[in-house]
Amino acid sequence: MEHAERQMQFLFRLRSKGVTNSAVLEAMEGIPRENFLDGLFQDRAYEDVALPIPSGQTISAPSVVGLMTQALDVTSRCKVLEVGTGSGYQAAVLSRLARRVYTVERHKSLARIAAQRLEALNITNAVVLHSDGTSGLVDQAPFDRIMVTAAAEDVPAPLLSQLRDGGALVMPVGHSDQVQTLIKVMKTSDGLEYKEFQDVRFVPLVEGLPTRLDI
Repeated sequence: MEHAERQMQFLFRLRSKGVTNSAVLEAMEGIPRENFLDGLFQDRAYEDVALPIPSGQTISAPSVVGLMTQALDVTSRCKVLEVGTGSGYQAAVLSRLARRVYTVERHKSLARIAAQRLEALNITNAVVLHSDGTSGLVDQAPFDRIMVTAAAEDVPAPLLSQLRDGGALVMPVGHSDQVQTLIKVMKTSDGLEYKEFQDVRFVPLVEGLPTRLDI
């Protein structure tokens, strides 16, 4: 399939799943998803499915990436925290929309590879850090937007505390072994406002760093 035709079908599938924001579509069109996959999975890069990556993690389906990015409503003035770098694909998409992206990953090997992939695409406004994402990133807080790409039963309190007034957080909530719900939390002067989106399925958000040697 020709590149132009593949891209056209890719964008059509995104729109059919509800990704209609032109800036998000343009950002996703500009990031080659195959660069964030290995081996045989590269051939499936533009299917709308989640695919496995090392360390028992996954790269989300493109439509889920698009819907989460759209819900987060990132502008060019935003400083964004992503919890759960994984392959680095979501951070790459966010980098096209935000002023600055900080993305944290608890698996050292994933963080290292993601950083290399972003550098290869000359993405200079996204920083990958090996850290426990449930604690957020105190040194760079507050954030205008926070995205969590793993599921928890509740939004971690440290993340809410690091969200700027007027900011927003998007993440899946629910039991890790069941279907979760994608939610958006908006921090206002009157407190927190919640909005629910679609059902999703993500790997669980895990506190702490791996205890085994993670090369």
